[in-house]
Formats: sequence, structure tokens, C-alpha cells
Amino acid sequence: MKQLTKAEEDIMQILWQLKKANVKAIIEEISEPKPAYNTVSTIVRILETKGFVGYEKQGKGHVYFPIVDKQDYSYQSINKLVDNYFQGSFKNMVSFFMKKNDMSKKDIKPE
Repeated sequence: MKQLTKAEEDIMQILWQLKKANVKAIIEEISEPKPAYNTVSTIVRILETKGFVGYEKQGKGHVYFPIVDKQDYSYQSINKLVDNYFQGSFKNMVSFFMKKNDMSKKDIKPE
């Protein structure tokens, strides 16, 4: 699975939330300052090319929807993070975040 840029991931987060949306609806979900219509349209087309987004023709426009499941992308992203920064060890990652956030073992036990 391909990696997304920050801008692409922001658009995907909106599409995962909305399930289906045209470019105008996506822009409405973005906080100020809002990007230009053409900018968002270009990013959505890139996501389509990368295989993350599909579309249905609706009137003169398109309604876009996610093809890649958010959970699948999250899992792949976390694995890449672990591989690139923690030598492939989830234990190293958890240890890092525990130290960074001054947590003890009891802090990570489920309630």
C-alpha cells in the first residue's frame, strides 16, 4: 500500500468520516483557511490514482468514496513507523512512548 502525504491523509480522514462526498462537501469539512476547489480536486484525483478513492458519476460531477479501509491504512502506517524508527519492535515503541510520557506499567493496563 502506498504512503500518503499529509494533505492526502487529511482528505482521506474526511472521506472515512463522511463515507461519500463531492469536492464541495470535502471542502466544507476543512477548517479555515479553506483550500481552493482545484487544490482539493487535484488531491482527490491523486488519491484515486493511488487506489485509495473511487467515485460515482452524479449529474455533472463525481461523488468520491474510500476504497481503502481506515483500519487497514492505520495498521500499515503503524507497522511502517515501528519498522523505520523502532527496529521493527513494538516493545521498543511502547517503551519509548512510556518514557516520553512518564508512564508506568500500571498506566497501560486496561481498566
